[in-house]
Amino acid sequence: MGNIVEFRDTALIQLRQKVAALDEANADLLAFARGHSGAVAQIHEAALAALDAECLDHLIHIVTQEWPVILGLDAVALALVSGETAVRASAGGLQRIDIAVLEDRVDGPVVIMRGVEAGDPVFGPAAALVRAEALIRLDMPEPLPKGLLALGSRQGLGFDGGHGSELLSFLGAVVSRMIARWLI
Repeated sequence: MGNIVEFRDTALIQLRQKVAALDEANADLLAFARGHSGAVAQIHEAALAALDAECLDHLIHIVTQEWPVILGLDAVALALVSGETAVRASAGGLQRIDIAVLEDRVDGPVVIMRGVEAGDPVFGPAAALVRAEALIRLDMPEPLPKGLLALGSRQGLGFDGGHGSELLSFLGAVVSRMIARWLI
């Protein structure tokens, strides 16, 4: 008589492993969706706060003072370059900066997100604390200045690509339009 091979136990073990892997993947997907949803809510809250600005000075205050709390960031800077003059606004106030700091960034990609050893010089003194940054180009019609919005976090890997860049691009567009509103 022949030997009977029992496949049931082996198949059951494999099935349990596959279900466990699917449960883990499902949990990861839910965590991502919840995180993305939270990021969308934060971006919307920041945009609405900017829309409440009554003048350019108020917008700068909202971006540099309120957005770090709204967005859960450690540093936010807003820089504008017009002709041979460049200025940056941050929690430390308004200062002139070297135009070379901004030249490549205001003509580069719309959004740059990266982990860094030290933040971009546009952060000023806070640059030493920044381990993850998002640099968002501000596009305004001529003859308005070119600009850059810099968001920084002490936690490395605080910014991811993909959908995050779309949200940050939207935030940059809101700031660009608000600045243009008062400068035109």
